[in-house]
Amino acid sequence: MKYSLIIPVYNRPDEVDELLESLTGQTFTDFETVVVEDGSSRPCRDVVEKYAGRLSVKYYDKPNSGPGQTRNYGAERSSGEYLIVLDSDCVLPPGYLQAVDDELRGEPADAFGGPDRAHESFTDVQKAISYAMTSFFTTGGIRGGKKKMDKFYPRSFNMGVRAEVYRRLGGFSKMRFGEDIDFSIRIFKAGCSCRLFPDAWVWHKRRTDMKKFFKQVHNSGIARINLYKKYPESLKLVHLLPMVFTVGACCLLLAALVGWVGSVWIFQMTHRYVYAVEMPGLMQHAAVFHALSWIPLLPLLLFALLICADATVANRSLKIGVQAVGASFVQLTGYGTGFLRAWWQRCVRGKDEFSAFEKNFYK
Repeated sequence: MKYSLIIPVYNRPDEVDELLESLTGQTFTDFETVVVEDGSSRPCRDVVEKYAGRLSVKYYDKPNSGPGQTRNYGAERSSGEYLIVLDSDCVLPPGYLQAVDDELRGEPADAFGGPDRAHESFTDVQKAISYAMTSFFTTGGIRGGKKKMDKFYPRSFNMGVRAEVYRRLGGFSKMRFGEDIDFSIRIFKAGCSCRLFPDAWVWHKRRTDMKKFFKQVHNSGIARINLYKKYPESLKLVHLLPMVFTVGACCLLLAALVGWVGSVWIFQMTHRYVYAVEMPGLMQHAAVFHALSWIPLLPLLLFALLICADATVANRSLKIGVQAVGASFVQLTGYGTGFLRAWWQRCVRGKDEFSAFEKNFYK
């Protein structure tokens, strides 16, 4: 068996159905699929059984332990030369595995990963979120784009590893947040070759609303500090940008608020003085001061216009462009606040990874 596709699942039977259906259309067929249920209350066993005659598929059900340990569980029960880890909310184009195989035959690699895209069937919100997570203007292109500010680290929604390397390195760690980047860092540290396969992309649904998206990226910000505590050299300039954006946006908003409140107070005082001494020119000066109080918001407005224009062109939709502005602000501030929260808890207060964040993703 050339490839084993490892799919951890938690309460996503509908998404698993879409993913397995996409696997039946793969042009490269030397693969098995290992679906591992992570203690779901809505299991997907019946969904998997539908594909028993169309795919080489295995199904396992285990107590909840989070995605990292669930991937390890599936890897232990797989037989492929390469393990490909996928999120259950991904859908694969027909040529995905062929693209992977072509890359490996052209130049071997111990580990690899691919980018993600938004499918035409995705909702406008999902497309806006996809833009926010893949745009150079929001993530620096570090999630598989051609333009990037840091080297490519495979992520668990679309990650491949030679089975021998996976087992030698012990697979995913028990980190609560950032276990996939932790694994990628260990792959590099072990001297293994790791590459981006640009044509091995997937359609990735990600989150379905902004509230869930904020929680996801907030946890990613926490993960970055956890990784810094474990690998200090892993923290790069690009990882600081969402935090800088968040702090800067708060300062600009505060400056605008102070200026606006101050201008209103001056306007009221001037208004009284004008009637007292009959000097209407002072009213004009107060109005100018009021207008100037909005200047701190210009950088945020210009950034919003840039995002809107770029996302509109990329998606050929002004509606998605407007929603991408909101998604981008959620992405940057969500990550930034998670980063700051983890920095305070772990670097200032000195708490460990688990006591700092008692509320877990899972159970």
